[in-house]
Amino acid sequence: MNRLGRLLPRRAQDALHVWRVRTRDRLLFGGDWDIRNAMPERFVRSAFQIILRRDPDPHGLKNYLTVLEEQKLSRDGLLDELLTSMELRVGVPYENILRSLHQSRCDFVRMLPRARRILDLGGTDQADDAGALVSMGYPYRFELLTIVDLPGGERHDLYGYLASSDTVQSRCGPVQYRYHSMVDLSPYPDASFDLVFSGQTIEHVTADEAEKMLAEIRRVLVPGGWFCLDTPNRRVTALQLGADVLSNPDHKLEYTHEHLSALLRDAGFAVVHSYGLNLADESLERAYFDVADVAAKHGVYAEIADCYVLAYMCRTPAR
Repeated sequence: MNRLGRLLPRRAQDALHVWRVRTRDRLLFGGDWDIRNAMPERFVRSAFQIILRRDPDPHGLKNYLTVLEEQKLSRDGLLDELLTSMELRVGVPYENILRSLHQSRCDFVRMLPRARRILDLGGTDQADDAGALVSMGYPYRFELLTIVDLPGGERHDLYGYLASSDTVQSRCGPVQYRYHSMVDLSPYPDASFDLVFSGQTIEHVTADEAEKMLAEIRRVLVPGGWFCLDTPNRRVTALQLGADVLSNPDHKLEYTHEHLSALLRDAGFAVVHSYGLNLADESLERAYFDVADVAAKHGVYAEIADCYVLAYMCRTPAR
């Protein structure tokens, strides 16, 4: 704080700060303190800088100013064009690989089949009581989503959040929480779910526990029911971190595509679709993990073994 600020009482200091902020905003935004209401040129430049991380080219700037002036496009429409542009999708890479992976997992969740009764293993969202499946964009309404997660005292410190209530109403339907091990599904009757989802959870149990968990999942699914899951690809995480280091301190076992797909088949599941999330083919070819390249290649890919995350859609036999 400068000398003038130190000499003023607290209330006057606050008023001085507000005045300075408003003065700055008038200079930046032509008198509009909300960027959405800024002068047209400032709005267009700011939209490009924030969304596409670059200044608009002269032709693009002129074109957008013209269509805004002629009201052929609203400001929200301009933002929509930038947010849905191919440049943003393939030309503006994520710097943070965790955020990139999260977006790819959201793409996968939106591909999951419609189901009335859903069991989500380990599906607590650390920021949303509706749970990870809903917050990541599951598109369909359901009769009931049951989230199974460990009690608070048994969780790793990374996953300490508990939902505020045992029952939550989400945009897709009611969500109920049950706190116990996902390896033991004995509280649920045979054929009681249409879909079981295991999002980044099977790697948190041992090999013996995984076999038991898969047998329980098959038991609680209806004939022809869906088991969908995603998990890190050990082929890639070993390249990233070394043969002796797993990608999370709470992981017990990370799988290759060959290992996990065989395990799923041995448990009686038919692997209907297998996808990879975040392509890592160039890193694998070079035998050197390029975090920027893998973060840039977000999305869902056909070549599952060459991706950072393995993702499967499996079904039980229909009677």
